[in-house]
This record gives sequence, structure tokens and C-alpha cells, in this order.
Amino acid sequence: MVWLDGAAGTQSPLSVIEAVADVYRVGTSNGGGVFASSRRADDLTASTREAVADLVGAADPSGVVLGPNMTTLTYRFAQALAQWWKPGDNIVVSELDHDANVRPWVQWAAASNVEVRWARVDVETGELPVEQYAELLDERTQLVAVTGASNVLGTRPDVRAITDAAHSVGALAYVDGVHSTAHGVTDIGALGSDFYLTSAYKWDGPHVGCLVAVPGLLGQITPFKLDSSADVVPDRFEWGTPSYANYAGVTAAVDHLAGLNPSATGSRRERLVASLTAAHEHEAALLERMLASLGADERITLYGRAKDRTATVYFTVADESPDETVTRLAASDINAWQGHNYAWEVTRALGIRDSGGAVRVSLSHYTNDDDVDRLLAAV
Repeated sequence: MVWLDGAAGTQSPLSVIEAVADVYRVGTSNGGGVFASSRRADDLTASTREAVADLVGAADPSGVVLGPNMTTLTYRFAQALAQWWKPGDNIVVSELDHDANVRPWVQWAAASNVEVRWARVDVETGELPVEQYAELLDERTQLVAVTGASNVLGTRPDVRAITDAAHSVGALAYVDGVHSTAHGVTDIGALGSDFYLTSAYKWDGPHVGCLVAVPGLLGQITPFKLDSSADVVPDRFEWGTPSYANYAGVTAAVDHLAGLNPSATGSRRERLVASLTAAHEHEAALLERMLASLGADERITLYGRAKDRTATVYFTVADESPDETVTRLAASDINAWQGHNYAWEVTRALGIRDSGGAVRVSLSHYTNDDDVDRLLAAV
């Protein structure tokens, strides 16, 4: 099987599978109790916060909020942050983003009588021009939402320039790193994000979403929650009983990523930097070869040609619908996606959303030369 569907979810190594299974084998109760199995649950939660903090370069694990997925967490925080907004305020979202970093903000803006402003994509290049933010932002801007990388075009916008622009007018910066985190080193300090989101199932882990912020900022936000639940940070944002077994899988996935470069040494953060740098270089080499071959075929239309991008390719084949293409690829045991892939606004801007979108293949650190050869031959 050729796994080129990582942008929709990666495969888990044995160490992650065993970590999840071991929790069920040993036995874990709900957290907050005084007995051993409950303390194990609390330890799993603390370990997961530390692992995610190491992955993204966060200084304080107590700023890591855990949840079922990025979409749920973003709706949760949109609801909470919208309490600060007043009629006449505005927020800025982008066409480049996954709809999970668009629709929650748009819907809560409508409910709060707040203006929504759009950062537009250059449809020829797939880039998100930074210059437009100078015109979009003003003293009434409350929030700027932007992606770390497009989940269909691969485009990595200049996040730091955008977050700096947001902060210059006193706005918060909410960065969706779900697609970008797996494809290189993440340093939320360098990005300048106030909130950074990632999902473990995009980097070899189970389905757990993570929001990372400075604990002091989280302490200023009052979410809707049960009166009876904890009111401390970050627990106040975590609703209901989590899957503690999945938490064990998240930590194991971070440890797995840290071990991708066997020569890496030092702290887990240092090993993550070395390993994810190597993974990025590996994926970039495969991407270059793939793009050269597909781009040389006049029957193929490639979407997006950003200078800085993840190893993600979005294309159509002449005289064939995306559905037909992926069906034929599946017959050759090649996993690829088709459609809009929740990149709702950018596919509209490209003029392909209503006609079936395009075919998406996404490389991962476990993609190899043979995988690429099989894809190119099949196409």
C-alpha cells in the first residue's frame, strides 16, 4: 500500500499502538482520584502536555489544552473569545485556511455583529500576500486567524509577518498548525502565535487535538463550562472525560518523531528539531522529483506553486474527474484524496470547488522513493 493520504491522517508506528494498548492492559480510571489507577490518568495527562510543548517549542506545558480535535477546540475558543467582541469590531480570516479556522470565527462574528474581513489568495501562485494585511487591520481588529500551511496547496504563508501585523493593532493571532506541524520544525515563539493548534493524528498519533498558548492568556479567557468542573488553566477548557489511552499515544508519537534521526542527541526538544529537520529535507527531495514529473506532463494541471510549501500536491488529470483518478489510483493500492478537503474557500477561489476539486497526494516522513515511483507510473 502506498500511503499518500497523510494530510487526512497518518499511520501510527507500533510504539504508539502499544502505548495505547498498554493503558487498557494495566487499567486506568478517571483522573483526580487518590488511588493508583486514577493517578496514572493524571500522569498521562501531564506527560502529554509536556510532549506537545516540546514538539512545538512551548515554554510552559500548562499552556497546552487537549481536546478531541482542532475543529472542536476552535469552536470552543471562538465561543469564549467572542465574549470580548463588540459591534463595530472586526476579525480577519484567510481564503487559504482549512474551514475549521474559518467557519467558527465567521459564525461567531455573525452572532456578535462583528465584521469579517478576508485575506485573499493569489490564485496563480497559491501564495497569501502579506501586504494586504496592512489594509485589512485597524484598531478595531480583535483576531487574525491564519494557517501554518495549506492542507491542499501546501503553501506556507509568512506567519510571523502576519502575527506581527496583528499584534501591531492589538489583535490576537490564532494559527492553525494542523497541516504544518508534521512537515518541519515548529517554534511557536518564532511564529508569534497567541494560539497554536495541532492534531496528533497528523503526526503518527491518535485523534487528539492540542491548543497551545501562554497560560497567562488562557487565564484571561472565561469559557462556557460546567459549574462543577475545574476552573484552573488549562483544565477549564477541557470538557468531559478524555481518552487517557489516546494521551499515551500522543506522547509515544512525539517520542517516535524525536527518534526519526538516529544520530540526534540531547533533550527531546533538541532531538525533535534534528529529526524534523531531516524529515523536511527528505520530503522536500521527494516533492521536487514528483513536481518535476507531473509538471512535465501537459495532461496534468497543478494547483499552487508557492516558494515555501509542504510536500503536498494538488492536481487534476485532463478528461478525468478527480473521483475517477483516485478510484484508478486505489486500484493500484495507492491512497490519495479528492475533492475540496475542507479547503472550502481556496477551492472556491480557484474555481474548482463545485466541479469536484482536485486530487491531493501528501507525502510523509515514511514516504519513500518507491512510493513516488508507483504514483508517477500510475498517473
